[in-house]
Parts: sequence; structure tokens; C-alpha cells
Amino acid sequence: MKIQLHHDQFHIKDVPLPIVTSCRDLGITVSSYLSFSEHIKDIVRKAHQRANMIHRCFVSRNVKLLVRTFTVYVRPLLGHNSVIWSPQLKQDITAVEQVQRRFTKRLHGLRDLPIQNALHC
Repeated sequence: MKIQLHHDQFHIKDVPLPIVTSCRDLGITVSSYLSFSEHIKDIVRKAHQRANMIHRCFVSRNVKLLVRTFTVYVRPLLGHNSVIWSPQLKQDITAVEQVQRRFTKRLHGLRDLPIQNALHC
């Protein structure tokens, strides 16, 4: 197998390899610059969708029940493989924290609690 670099593009047997900006492996998206920001944006979007669905689908406004559903259905999205993609950039950290913050702001009694105490009731 012959690999050569020609005009910033790799070829194998004179067939150019496609240039990709990101790759998904084992459920984690990594950019060509080894950044996980795209992956974090994706899981944050999914987590917000699930959190909003909890607010829409549950008739009960029982805070403990809603917090438990958040813990069961949303947190695993944010924690799955986090050892690998652990956010390093401030904007990524803020985006992940914003999911919980937005959820608790909509719960009676947790609206004004600091984020560290909000889901420990």
C-alpha cells in the first residue's frame, strides 16, 4: 500500500482520500483539531430536548419527582464517556452546566438556589 502526500491531500494508489473535519467513534465526535466542542454541543442539545420534554409531559409539578426524572433521563447523557470528552474550554463547561441551570429555573422552590444545591433536595 503506497501512501503519499500531494497538495495537502493523502492518496492511496492514486485515489484521493476524503478530507473530513470530524469523526465519530464509540459515540464521541472528535474534530480534526482534537476538540470535543462539536460533541458537547450535540449532547447539550439532546439534554435540553429531554429536559424540555420532562416539563411538557409531566402533569405533576412535584419537585422531587421532576428532579428524579432529570437525574434518570438527562444526566446520563451529560455523563456518558465524560472521562474522555471532559470539557476544557469555558464555553463548553458553561454549556453543560446550563442544562441543569435551565431545568431548575423552571421548578418552583429551586429557581433561586445556587446551582450546586439545586438538585440535592
